[in-house]
Amino acid sequence: MEFFNSRESLTIIQWVLRAVLGYFFMLIIAKAMGQRSISQLRLLDFVIALVVGNIIAHPLSDEKLSMKGSMTTTSVLVVLYAASIFISLKSNKLRRIMDPPPFPLIEDGQILYKNLGKARISLDFLLSESRKDKIDDIHKVALTLWEPDGTISFFLKQNYQTITKKDLKIKGNKFSLPRTIIKEGKIDINEMKKIHKDELWLRDKIKSVYHVDISEILLATVDDKEQINVLLY
Repeated sequence: MEFFNSRESLTIIQWVLRAVLGYFFMLIIAKAMGQRSISQLRLLDFVIALVVGNIIAHPLSDEKLSMKGSMTTTSVLVVLYAASIFISLKSNKLRRIMDPPPFPLIEDGQILYKNLGKARISLDFLLSESRKDKIDDIHKVALTLWEPDGTISFFLKQNYQTITKKDLKIKGNKFSLPRTIIKEGKIDINEMKKIHKDELWLRDKIKSVYHVDISEILLATVDDKEQINVLLY
């Protein structure tokens, strides 16, 4: 266990052992902290981002430290990270540890208070997240799930769901994402080619509809019906 204690120098093997120990130690710590502390990041991603950032920072700020140790440690961590992902894809048990399944916080309008503790969140936090989803009454919620990345998914009861065109048996138009053809006063030639139009067509269209110059436009988009929407500076 000499690699564990402070030393004047370490061999490559000792650096590798330190990296392995640090990797699994941080996995345990991150797991103990709970998903809320690493919201928007998976467990493995959080650990790697935290550890690698610190490893690289130290030799960059301390002239007494060589880059050999940090580069060795980082390389080992990347290998461990890739191996952990590969093994988790093959092993259901490891996958449940690294990427646990979601569990309910609300079922049929009833808050499962014990599961709030499991997620390490407060009732106030749950209510705050529900308000962000425009939910004004918990009784309207059919199911709420605590996701592996620390986010919360809300599913409303059928009576409170938004009516769609399909529900009304109305045929909807095919979805088409508008293309950005002008950005910060500059024409995007690649996007113009995709809609099979040239710069002259665009300038004429802008002049006739908006009576402004291209340089005055912050953002312009065009839809599949060749309708141009413009935002000026």
